[in-house]
Amino acid sequence: MAMTASPAPSPLELGTPFGLEELWEVAVESRRVHVPAATRAAIERSREPVEAIVAAGDAAPAVYGINTGFGALAETRIGASDIVRLQQNLIRSHACGVGPDLPDVAVRAMMLLRAQVVALGYSGVRAVCVDQLVLMLNLGVHPRIPAQGSVGASGDLAPLAHLTLAMIGEGEARYQGELLASGEALRRAGLAPLVLAAKEGLALINGTQYMTALGALAVRRALELCTVADIAGATSIEALLGSARPFDERLMRVRPHPGQAAVATNMRTLLSDSGIMQSHANCGKVQDPYSLRCIPQVHGASRDALTYAKDVLEREMQSVTDNPTVFLGGDPNDHDAPGAEIISGGNFHGQPVAIALDLAAIAIAELANISERRVEQLVNPALSTGLTAFLAPQSGLCSGYMIAQVASASLVSENKVLCHPASVDSIPSSANREDHVSMGSICARKLTQIVDNVTTSLAIELLAATQGVDQRAPLRPSRGVEAARTALRERVPTLSDDRPLYRDFGEAVALIDSGTLRSRVEAVTGRLA
Repeated sequence: MAMTASPAPSPLELGTPFGLEELWEVAVESRRVHVPAATRAAIERSREPVEAIVAAGDAAPAVYGINTGFGALAETRIGASDIVRLQQNLIRSHACGVGPDLPDVAVRAMMLLRAQVVALGYSGVRAVCVDQLVLMLNLGVHPRIPAQGSVGASGDLAPLAHLTLAMIGEGEARYQGELLASGEALRRAGLAPLVLAAKEGLALINGTQYMTALGALAVRRALELCTVADIAGATSIEALLGSARPFDERLMRVRPHPGQAAVATNMRTLLSDSGIMQSHANCGKVQDPYSLRCIPQVHGASRDALTYAKDVLEREMQSVTDNPTVFLGGDPNDHDAPGAEIISGGNFHGQPVAIALDLAAIAIAELANISERRVEQLVNPALSTGLTAFLAPQSGLCSGYMIAQVASASLVSENKVLCHPASVDSIPSSANREDHVSMGSICARKLTQIVDNVTTSLAIELLAATQGVDQRAPLRPSRGVEAARTALRERVPTLSDDRPLYRDFGEAVALIDSGTLRSRVEAVTGRLA
């Protein structure tokens, strides 16, 4: 019988709330984006007060970013004839990012979040600005954005300026895998460069969309790794003849942290019906090492911290973060009340996101920290009763997983350096007008690197633990652990002689990143937390 393709998901509608999953679908899976008519109308209404200021010309009062300079030049009045040039100059002068280019998925996440801010209807721009972002997203025109250069306070200015630069046909963009001059990329996609009007350049670069985009993608991956860590831990417990008794629901009930309870439930599910555990049910061992026994407490604490970070990021994704902000009513809580007002404030400051991302970095790094200790339990012949030294097929002649543990230790040590919080730093900018900054972009970049390192550490544990489970044959592990073992063995054979392990690491990382490991396990256990 022929298989029918799953229908494409409906386009994501801007102006309404969405979460990390929807962001992932647009950024990674290329889900399309749409601007509903009601959203377009709200955007256009917010433009009316700005147009009134422009129409008043030099008789209009000074309003930041519309007829004044920026930052420390906010008191410099700009003549009516230069208002459009002011916006163009802003984008050109602020496009001074440095370092490696962001991957397209991160750029797409930024584009979506910037479009969402404007779509909320408080930015005072024309709907054509959102249209340009949406068309570029849907057609795959991705601005070239260097990864470094933001301090995350008056918005992620430099990265967002590179995004906007491509919208106006300057700078570079990728289209169909090719890096082109932005004007050419737009032309090939059938688009024309956007011509900025009053306030629009400022509205497109003032905000936290760089740190929020990178942070959201990293936290979404980190939350997936929490379940992978539970699978890896369960596999290690099987290989090390550990006990499931520490995961008893009664123990969790008297210390009711939600993450701890979720992990303990996962461990009970993953280790049920284990033939290996039945084989040593009456042994004289009293307690397992902390890296096995305390999996719910350690993994659970990471889950709780990452859940907090997710909540912060999802709030930020639905927030107005540019400046100044246009309120159509005099009452800020009533967007439709009469009496428009344009208010300057500090919603662009990235501190809420920066602190959450630093916490997320600490939380996810701990999964690798405890994982490496389980690898040590697996390879150390003094600790791994019944397993060969370093899990080698012929210890001495073969080194087995000796240096795999070293690789994991290296990643864990690197993570400890990366976990130093960037959000506690601040270097004043703009002639000390911007005298406290969040460094949120740095928080996001190092979190991304930590998540990569943790993925590899967990891959190493899975490889070592599976080798240990193989050595317990003919005893059979639980169905959940066996499903993980089978999925891995389809890509990586049992280590029967020394070989370069970096290829095995890559296969295991791909198994994790693709979601295949989790889906294969859940096919027999049911949904895991």
